[in-house]
Amino acid sequence: MTDTADLAQSLREVLGRAQRALREQGGRKGLTASQTEALGYVLREGPMTITVLANRLRVRSQSMGATVCVLRERGFVTVTPDPSDGRQKVVAATDEARAFVAEARSKRADWLAKQLETLTPAERQTLTAAHKVLDRLFP
Repeated sequence: MTDTADLAQSLREVLGRAQRALREQGGRKGLTASQTEALGYVLREGPMTITVLANRLRVRSQSMGATVCVLRERGFVTVTPDPSDGRQKVVAATDEARAFVAEARSKRADWLAKQLETLTPAERQTLTAAHKVLDRLFP
């Protein structure tokens, strides 16, 4: 392996661990990763049909229908007929979903801030510099 390939592998591993650790801190209220991802799309992009949501996550509409059913039962989405095509259903996020996501983000940010406090000032400075580089890699 080259130095670049080794660095790429190492970064992939540490970023994966970071993602898992942050995910654990937010609390998922029993939602699966696919349910969380579907809710995230609806929150970011606004109301959309089950078909569009299924396409975004690259799953079948039937599978997405089951995912949406769970999210609706939990009070995170509403499902209404599409005004332009009554055969379609439109999924929209609820205020409860927005509050859930805001609370989860806050928990993750608080946890990460506590982790950063364990570092020395020099280590935090190094992370600040690395952040700028990572921001360029992942715009």
